[in-house]
Amino acid sequence: MALAKAGGWQMTVKPSAPEAPASAAFSAPVSAASDEQRVEARSSALKKELGMRDLVLQQIVYVVGTVWVGTAAKLGHSQVVFWLAAMLFFYLPQAAVVIHLSRRMPLEGGLYQWARLGLGEAAGFMVAWNLWIYAVVLIATIGLLVATNLAYVAGPSGAWMASNKTFIMVLNAFMLTGLMVLAAVGLGVSKWLHNAGSVMLMLSFAALIALPFYHMARGTLPAYHPFAVAMPALSLFSLNVFGKMSMGALSGFEYVAVLAGETKDAERNIARATIIAAPIIAAMFILGTSAVLAFVPIDQINLIGPIPQVLRIGFGATGAGAAAAGIAILLLTGRTVANSSIVFTGTTRMPMVAGWDNLLPRWFTKLHPRFRTPVNSVLFVGMVALVFGAAGIAGVGEQEAFQLLDNAAGIFYGLTYLAMFAIPLVGWRAIGGRPPLWLMIAAGSGFLVTLLYVVLSIFPIIDVPSWFSFALKISSVVIVLNLIGAGLFVAARRRRARTAAV
Repeated sequence: MALAKAGGWQMTVKPSAPEAPASAAFSAPVSAASDEQRVEARSSALKKELGMRDLVLQQIVYVVGTVWVGTAAKLGHSQVVFWLAAMLFFYLPQAAVVIHLSRRMPLEGGLYQWARLGLGEAAGFMVAWNLWIYAVVLIATIGLLVATNLAYVAGPSGAWMASNKTFIMVLNAFMLTGLMVLAAVGLGVSKWLHNAGSVMLMLSFAALIALPFYHMARGTLPAYHPFAVAMPALSLFSLNVFGKMSMGALSGFEYVAVLAGETKDAERNIARATIIAAPIIAAMFILGTSAVLAFVPIDQINLIGPIPQVLRIGFGATGAGAAAAGIAILLLTGRTVANSSIVFTGTTRMPMVAGWDNLLPRWFTKLHPRFRTPVNSVLFVGMVALVFGAAGIAGVGEQEAFQLLDNAAGIFYGLTYLAMFAIPLVGWRAIGGRPPLWLMIAAGSGFLVTLLYVVLSIFPIIDVPSWFSFALKISSVVIVLNLIGAGLFVAARRRRARTAAV
């Protein structure tokens, strides 16, 4: 595998470089061929649980976030133009780069390994750090999302659940405990939850997409044009939403590659799963956004639970319609739980693979004797997510809390994508060979859109008491946590150098 040619890149075997001094920590690339073999050897201890069907369903349930149709609907009927632009300038470039890199380097750790081999060990560590923080912050919103869905299931009598902070925190603790148990047991069990969540998501979207046509047939919706096009007005707000529709909504194809060491025939199946899932995801987003616009005025869209909001309106609040809406919303809640489980499982692998490289304590690499999962990493991630969840909810309203957590998570994730798109542009020398021109153009497009998203995500798309305070909170969190990550890396390199010298 280490010498295989894929997509125009030819791996060249390089002699192993000596340990770089701490002062060179942020510039030294690693020896790609020998490191690939070492990672593959480590991965052999993991169980190969994921097949093609699992990967396709996990792509769908992970990429299709339930909040993005509400975010996109804020643009009105210009959403179609923005969705098409997002797909052209980000979605397709992302798929091209992910397919190319996953075929070239099908390694446990995914984007961490790609960045480490292409951009250097420091870049790889910071990618893993940001990916880990992103996942922890995202997981911390599970209580808020589930509480919002349950409030819509219960109807007016359950409205308190979406804003009661004590209830949300208790629910968060309960959900995170369940995720920890599933992650510890392993993908042999949790993949069935992931697959079921994907099916639940598609059924919920089918109901959402069908509702406008049903009401139009009954005459309760005068007209419905799902592909109505309005020319967009370019503004800071519309560009902010465009960034969220691109990097926020359409990213995620690379995430299953984190589990490449636990995937059957990863080099072939991850790429094929991406190709199969892509058109399904595109249709779900465009038609789902149109359905939101058919029922909810733009200024009344619930950015935490836009789909439950539409299902409740479309099915009605009484009788059989209310029961149908409740069932659809519960299916959607199943997707939320499944997606959180995928994110949680993936992020527990980041400390493990960093431990393989002696950048984190070996404690994180300990595998359960039966399930072969990194149990210490599972416990650590769960505890940190609980802290982030409590901190994010304290002192602000639920919509602002969600925006704070969601925007911060998005920026951390965006930073990892900047590294991923940089690999074909500047990382090819370390890997060997040269990527084709079309891939470099795709990577450049994806890089610029991601940069736009990262910069504008410090601003909210809802009314908050102070935009400056909102931006300051997010910027401070991103900067401080990345400085902590850089400090951990430098300390780890020095500790490893001292150990090698003994």
